[in-house]
Amino acid sequence: MPVPIPRQRAIPAVESGQAQAASPRGGSAGESAKDASPAGRTPETAGNTTDKVENNTAHTNLTLLLIEDDPAGSPIVPDMLDQAGKPIRVRTARNLTEAGRLLTDDVHCILLDLALPAPGHSDSEDELAVLRHVLELAPRHAVLALTASGDAERGAEAVRVGAQDYLFRDELDGRLLSRAIRYAVERKRSESAERRLAEGRLRAQENRRLERGLLPTPLLEGSTLRFAARYRPGRSRALLGGDFYDVVRTPDGTVHAMIGDVCGHGPDEAALGVELRIAWRALTLAGLCGDQLLGTLQQVLEHERADDEIFATLCTVDIAPDGRRAGLCLAGHPSPLLARPGKPARLLPYDNNGPALGLLPGARWPRMQVELGAEWSLMLYTDGLIEGHIGQGRERLGQDGMTEMVRRQFAEGLRGEQLLRAAVNEVRDLNGGELTDDVAVLLLDRVP
Repeated sequence: MPVPIPRQRAIPAVESGQAQAASPRGGSAGESAKDASPAGRTPETAGNTTDKVENNTAHTNLTLLLIEDDPAGSPIVPDMLDQAGKPIRVRTARNLTEAGRLLTDDVHCILLDLALPAPGHSDSEDELAVLRHVLELAPRHAVLALTASGDAERGAEAVRVGAQDYLFRDELDGRLLSRAIRYAVERKRSESAERRLAEGRLRAQENRRLERGLLPTPLLEGSTLRFAARYRPGRSRALLGGDFYDVVRTPDGTVHAMIGDVCGHGPDEAALGVELRIAWRALTLAGLCGDQLLGTLQQVLEHERADDEIFATLCTVDIAPDGRRAGLCLAGHPSPLLARPGKPARLLPYDNNGPALGLLPGARWPRMQVELGAEWSLMLYTDGLIEGHIGQGRERLGQDGMTEMVRRQFAEGLRGEQLLRAAVNEVRDLNGGELTDDVAVLLLDRVP
């Protein structure tokens, strides 16, 4: 299959030295095409062929690319007018290489002679090989198949393969061909719209399945702790961001919770966050904890990240089976918030905060012992919750502002899902709109 010559500008048929089809203005079709040719295509415009073809249909004269090889050089395309009474321009290509040069953004429809041989194929191999080649060359354009009179079977097969319609060579007239071109262009637009709609539905279904599969299901069977979480990706219409969290209970009764944040907001960061979460769950269930667990996660990050600049912050807690104390490890991550009845909410100690994962080879992450008490609420969060602005200024909420906010909401009796919903909504309202960073918050409550 020949490779089409790169199209840097629109080349009218008259410039290619071809026989000229009749023009309704008394000149050649090549001359009409020359008048209508655009200045050229650039890499920025080449990717928008579909939109340009569809938009040009409504606002400019229709342009037909005729691909046929008539040894006699006699024109087979009669004079044609579009629906608005404007002449339909015609370009002529004698082979597929010329067609590749003439197939510019202002072409709306292709009229292909099925008798034209396809490069590298014989008629006995595939009588529609030339059509298949053109459909690969111009997947966004409407195609009309031209066949011999009486060969309706071949024409119908062409439609089944991908042409919008077929016509008989000996029965062409201006009115019939004009109507067929308009019909083919509109049908192609309809097919493209239906395909995009179907792709959108499929993508939405896949996204829902991904969301169910990638967001964690806490493994807390047998625990008296209550769990709640809120997740809001910063990317528009994204399901997942670079934030991740998980909670599992090991056979000894210890409840392990984790929350983390991969730097960046793209799909690669989201995928890396999922990998780290799954690795954390597997390592935790295998019995790793504290510094050993974080060191192994750093190895996973170093092997899976796209470049050496990517890092991740992490906070892990392991709550003893009696629920009264916990171990805390911080890897460049904000410290959790502890709220207890009768006492103001406060941040847990973060003096021994270790570096983020992926920054320092051979780093260590000390495990701190924390007393929780008999009844408590422990909130783990990512920095998206505290980096939102307050009003129109540059001031951000920060950890102090978040602590005061949670204290007030906790005093108002909010717990669990209600507390997280109120916290995220208030942070968004203070920011004056949606937050640009990912936000993940999880809450563990112990009520005797």
